[in-house]
Amino acid sequence: MRVDLITKEYPPEVYGGAGVHVTELVRALRRDTEVVVRAFGKPRDEPGTFSYAVPAQLEGANGSLSTLGVDLQIAEDARGADLVHSHTWYANGAGHLAQMLHGIPHVVTAHSLEPLRPWKAEQLGGGYRISSWIERNAFADADAIIAVSDGMRRDILRSYPFLDESRVTTVYNGIDLERWKPLHDEALVRSLGIDPNRPSVVFVGRITRQKGLPYLLRAAAMLPKDVQLVLAAGAPDTPGILAEVTALVRELQEQRDGVVWLDRLLSLEELSGALSAATVFVCPSVYEPLGIVNLEAMACGAAVVGTATGGIPEVIDDGVTGRLVPIDQATDGTGTPLDPEKFVADLARTLTEVVADPDSARRMGEAGRKRAETQFSWTTIAEQTRGIYAALTG
Repeated sequence: MRVDLITKEYPPEVYGGAGVHVTELVRALRRDTEVVVRAFGKPRDEPGTFSYAVPAQLEGANGSLSTLGVDLQIAEDARGADLVHSHTWYANGAGHLAQMLHGIPHVVTAHSLEPLRPWKAEQLGGGYRISSWIERNAFADADAIIAVSDGMRRDILRSYPFLDESRVTTVYNGIDLERWKPLHDEALVRSLGIDPNRPSVVFVGRITRQKGLPYLLRAAAMLPKDVQLVLAAGAPDTPGILAEVTALVRELQEQRDGVVWLDRLLSLEELSGALSAATVFVCPSVYEPLGIVNLEAMACGAAVVGTATGGIPEVIDDGVTGRLVPIDQATDGTGTPLDPEKFVADLARTLTEVVADPDSARRMGEAGRKRAETQFSWTTIAEQTRGIYAALTG
């Protein structure tokens, strides 16, 4: 069986959780399955991997149109595959077209949902209507849809109520426990501008509405003065959200020291060092299907504080591996807290409680590592995915 896996992100061009998921899934699947990767971006030298650039005629076009230009090329080249598997709306169009063109099954893995990311209109303008159209049609015709958490599965069925529930299966995200593990290196941590002798709250993520960074920056003003805030944050969705975050960081830096903003792509070693040194990792997202970054932090032995939304409660065992912060959210797709000030205050209070008890935080981190080892293995995830493939191809 030949599976053509279609993705926007693939090494070395990985900037989010979907790219991490695809990278690890391909590595696990290739142990006994023929997997051809068809990815957006610059040429790669990995065997069985093909890259696709935006057609010259569409360079500078709306992002949704340039995406379709890549999708058309991939759909044609998928000829000969037994099954196509697409990740995110960027790749869903190619998978859907290949399904129709070649008469083969199409599996979709949902890492996010366009109806629940209306702020994407800030980035794509009218193209958001096109991305939503691509996703909806791909989901409607997909032979199987994989949700990365039960929370995501509920969101899929709520967003697309016409779907047959039997076609939507939960297969969790995973973590490579050999690559992500505790790394205690004071010199490395100091090179990042972090004081390993002070408590620290660490955030890792893209600068986008769903990640909730502005709420964290407001909550950080309420943390004890000796607590450092470390932000590994970049790849802003829009100039607007970057300007908002920049202003909040500058305001916070005027109020307190120990605010470290790393706005570049960190290496695995640097991230592992920062996470291992953290008193607590924080995920203040208002929308998060699962959050691989939470697994990365747990694998490095960090206690995790996260918003009780989406798939996050399926990762964090509240009171055991970390803490969940309650949130009441708007149902218009934005995930906006109904009472932003309460959410900010609850986030600040929870973080303060965790950093105030470093022994408890350490025990949570140790429990988180064990949970990552037992619940989120890529070997298990690959086996479940192969089972879905086998059911569709006979």
